[in-house]
Amino acid sequence: MKKKDNTAPNKGENDLSVFLFHEGTNYRAYHFLGCHLTAEGAMFRVWAPRAAQVSVVGDFNGWNKERNLMTRLTEEGIWECFIPGIKQYDSYKYCVFTADGRELLKADPFGYHCETRPQTASKAYDLSGYTWHDERYRQGLHNRNIFKSPMNVYEVHLGSFKRHPDGSLLSYELLADELVPYVKEMGYTHIEVLPVTEYPYDGSWGYQVTGYFAPTSRFGTPHDFMRFVDRFHQAGIGVILDWVPAHFPKDEHGLFEFDGTKCYEYADKQKMEHEGWGTRVFDYGKTEVQSFLVSSALFWFDLYHIDGLRVDAVASMIYLDYGRERGQWTPNINGGRENLEAVAFLRKLNQAVYEAFPDAMMIAEESTAWPMVTKPPYDGGLGFSFKWNMGWMNDMLQYVSTDPLFRKYNHNKLTFSFVYAFSENYILPISHDEVVHGKCSLISKMPGEYEEKFAQMRAFLAFMAAHPGKKLLFMGQEFGQFIEWDFQKGLDWLLLDFQPHRKLQHYVKTLNHYYLQTPALWQNDDSPEGFAWVAGDDTQHSMIIFRRKGEAAGEELLIVCNFTPVRRSGYRVGLPYKGRWRVVFNTDDTEYGGTGCTVLTQYTAEKQPWHGFAQSAELDIPPSSILYLRPSAAAARSALRAEKPSHKTAETTAKKGKGKV
Repeated sequence: MKKKDNTAPNKGENDLSVFLFHEGTNYRAYHFLGCHLTAEGAMFRVWAPRAAQVSVVGDFNGWNKERNLMTRLTEEGIWECFIPGIKQYDSYKYCVFTADGRELLKADPFGYHCETRPQTASKAYDLSGYTWHDERYRQGLHNRNIFKSPMNVYEVHLGSFKRHPDGSLLSYELLADELVPYVKEMGYTHIEVLPVTEYPYDGSWGYQVTGYFAPTSRFGTPHDFMRFVDRFHQAGIGVILDWVPAHFPKDEHGLFEFDGTKCYEYADKQKMEHEGWGTRVFDYGKTEVQSFLVSSALFWFDLYHIDGLRVDAVASMIYLDYGRERGQWTPNINGGRENLEAVAFLRKLNQAVYEAFPDAMMIAEESTAWPMVTKPPYDGGLGFSFKWNMGWMNDMLQYVSTDPLFRKYNHNKLTFSFVYAFSENYILPISHDEVVHGKCSLISKMPGEYEEKFAQMRAFLAFMAAHPGKKLLFMGQEFGQFIEWDFQKGLDWLLLDFQPHRKLQHYVKTLNHYYLQTPALWQNDDSPEGFAWVAGDDTQHSMIIFRRKGEAAGEELLIVCNFTPVRRSGYRVGLPYKGRWRVVFNTDDTEYGGTGCTVLTQYTAEKQPWHGFAQSAELDIPPSSILYLRPSAAAARSALRAEKPSHKTAETTAKKGKGKV
């Protein structure tokens, strides 16, 4: 039982690991804590500061609570023992003997692998031995500026993308077989996977985590998940994981009161729990919890080569009054409602990730107006790479759900996001949360009859592609799934037997690839230099017109948006340059299921001032449509000589630009 672990760090390294863990700066604690296999057996270490005793139990000892007692390594509560004969896939738990006489059976907080639900034990597993084939992909990350690159994310729930005919889950290998070629063909740059960190309850979609270092065994082994990521990388596709440091469930085998007391969670009753979710809140001020969570984040970059973490529910972390009524929370030392410990933790987390993995992405799902989420900590920011633009999402879904007859009274919901579009590095999300729990699918939000829903869907997606910010769309919306997302079954792929759904899928594929090929749509996403209004206040016709600009002179598009089911003939639009302008994308094209209204493919600027420009043209704009226009090479060259127009703001320019109906 005292047999030396020959592969473990030496005593000096152990002492340093212990010191750093308790200090809150052991960012690779998974190398020390947890179960580590050797040729002779396994070394087990666990943090349980207030436990009276801890033992390791499993099939190997008949779940005998007294046979493999652990030794208290530190006064701060790290326990360890070596058990000979432990082998790959052996199930185990820690039996925690509490100070008040209870016996708790707990899964390993640092466990690499778990039994498949409804079983809850951890499994001994050696993560070494997988040979990666993504060197070329990872090297390419060093030469890419993600802020100046296209980023179009396909959000996926692995349990419901596709299933076997009998309803059973696909494996990581079969999911890769299905997803990799599909995502590549459809023109997405990344996938974002709803949490795969082990979770007991399918209905939580993975957001109530019990295994922060274990990919769920629902779909296979840790090595299977490594191969899953590897195959995406070999196809040039990035992988982003949802990660949940905001809370954890109260399942008996999980982190909940791990040593019989409030261990990982706050002890303060006004911070301890999110009652609406039935979960406990991590104690962000506790240094060991900081080591645990930062180690979990780095673990997925280090061992699984993932490209980014989407950090869930950031708002619930940084506000003391989140989900709480008056009297249910205590102001901070400054009298405010900010959770200063959580803010400090997030800054520490992001700094640690970027120092270790400079090419990593950290993405905040933050739903409030908290300032400088994507600014560096040294400037007072939280330090994330990107923030989900929840304001844009809420405004736009309300806008497109409104009957077009009444959209003119909601025009500000269409235009307001441009006011703050460059205040953060944004991702525009149409995520799983927007197509479930009675919210209906994206296409079902669109008013009108069957054909009109598809037309408005195409217009919305083209607007999203042209709006500043990176993109994210939840699976199934690309082919017009009508029913809400159901985590218990696969998507309705049978809809592709019907032409409108096939054409919509073809449309999204074409739009995605056009986006990839067009620097004006992504090169200046984070800068006001990439956007300019032409007309933003034609409320009567629910029309807006704007420019997206790349870094090269003349690399730009004119985006003409008609959000009513009325054709606009002879609608005059100001043009930045003289010469010819070509329609390069038309959402109403019959190829995509549109009406095929006659639209010229090319317009020549006339010497008639409009919208603050010296030249303009009369466009024919189909109903519920968006047109992308690009200047000809000659017109683009004129940009090198042209002076910047005396542009006025959207609120004042379009007084002359209502156009003819």
